[in-house]
Amino acid sequence: MYSHDVVVVGSANADLVVGVDRRPSTGETVHGTDLVTLPGGKGANQAVAAARLGARTALLARVGGDNHGRLLLDSLTAASVDTTGVRTDRAPTGVALITVDPTGDNSIVVSPGANARLAPTDVTGAFPLLEGARVVSLQMEIPRATVVFAAVAAKLAGARVVLNPSPPAPLPHHLLAVCDPLVVNEHEARFLLDDAGRSDNAHEDPATRLLALGPRSVVVTLGAAGALVADAAGTVRIPSPTVDAVDTTGAGDAFTGALAWRLAAGDSLPTATRFAVRVAATTVTRAGAQDSYPTLQELPQP
Repeated sequence: MYSHDVVVVGSANADLVVGVDRRPSTGETVHGTDLVTLPGGKGANQAVAAARLGARTALLARVGGDNHGRLLLDSLTAASVDTTGVRTDRAPTGVALITVDPTGDNSIVVSPGANARLAPTDVTGAFPLLEGARVVSLQMEIPRATVVFAAVAAKLAGARVVLNPSPPAPLPHHLLAVCDPLVVNEHEARFLLDDAGRSDNAHEDPATRLLALGPRSVVVTLGAAGALVADAAGTVRIPSPTVDAVDTTGAGDAFTGALAWRLAAGDSLPTATRFAVRVAATTVTRAGAQDSYPTLQELPQP
């Protein structure tokens, strides 16, 4: 009996957001709007996104015993995320410094804080969460050793593993082998493909090229152009609805959280991706990360 649809192992950050007319060049100072502090972090974002859509969701993460940590715990609880796996650390809560321009595009610098202390021993201590999960979702804002350990442990526990390697980093083959799917944006796809020395195959679509590296399936998000899906059945392009973007912060996390939930519910990968594209498109029409994530009732019909 599964106790959770989705268990997220990942980061929890406070997002410090400033709007700018344009993002500064090297050595340049620009004026911005008043600072806004919001709950974020790829792990917490994915957990909230899935929970708001109706998934039974838990998060394994570390926060500091500070105001930012309390902000995150309050946000997770308000979204009905199970926080029994969220540990409190003596290190400060992780922080993301975000600038957003008038087109909705953003630039982000992350200070890991307590996220850097999430260790394989934390995964071992929370193994019942993995055993009770249909899908385990991971990212790369926590130590790579913890990501690898959690992914392999989740697979051994019988869960489906979803990995978003962001920020991008080299991935060992035994980690890639359990990804179903590997979820990347175009920047992350280029990093992984160049790192693997496959730039000579640039005529192939990136999802197909990434699939050749060893994951069971791949999803490449393309922003306003939708997404590419590749698995043993072939490659499918999923279009995105046209929307007026306000803020793209956290849209990728909303996509991955929605995708994980629909995979847990039994959807095929293309069907789950179509749903996740709709969720991400809705998210970018609203400001912020977690505050922009829709409930199932708020999601426009296709």
